[in-house]
Amino acid sequence: MGKLTKNQKLALEKIEAGKAYSLKEAASLVKEITYTKFDASLDIDVRLGVDPRKANQMVRGVVSLPHGTGKQVRVLVLCTSDQAEAATAAGADYVGLDDYIEKIKGGWTDVDVIITMPAVMGKIGALGRILGPRGLMPNPKSGTVTPDVAKAVKEVKQGKIDFKVDKNGIVHASIGKVSFNPDQIRENAREFVATLVKLKPATAKGTYLKSIYLSSTMSPGIKVDPKTVDEN
Repeated sequence: MGKLTKNQKLALEKIEAGKAYSLKEAASLVKEITYTKFDASLDIDVRLGVDPRKANQMVRGVVSLPHGTGKQVRVLVLCTSDQAEAATAAGADYVGLDDYIEKIKGGWTDVDVIITMPAVMGKIGALGRILGPRGLMPNPKSGTVTPDVAKAVKEVKQGKIDFKVDKNGIVHASIGKVSFNPDQIRENAREFVATLVKLKPATAKGTYLKSIYLSSTMSPGIKVDPKTVDEN
């Protein structure tokens, strides 16, 4: 690690080494230790007691954050013309089919989420090499391949995110912005953790929620005591 900036030093001084904070304390503290000039992203990292190499311990899912993510999510809908009007009305940024498939083949991926319908998945399969590595490939599991594209657009715009455990057993997600008030941070974090708990694999042994850290872009992580997530 290089030389710490003055702000990083100040941030570290505010966190007690080895202390696990309550979620309520952490939600306030993360705002105090963030010194970025921009509205930083707020991240949560949850280490789970699962073995992600086993298919029956793969934890993945979607959650609707009560206060959204604070991010402007750019949505492309690839659909047949009869659905286009509804998709646009629901707030999609881009709507089309063959024209956008050609653009993507040419390397355009300037969106955050792509939503499509089962009827046109055959056309979209060919884009896998481009969309797959960028995490943009529509998938029925995350609700981005659906007969009701308009509903999916609304959900994404309101703060629905998808997540999955990585090979180290950690689930990482962006759950807001530092400009959120501590209650909004806490409610989003609580909803996220509650969703993980619902998804606990029957085969997972021992402690399931091993550790929780809250941080923002450029801030150190604050350790949160998992037992405090449900406290008021």
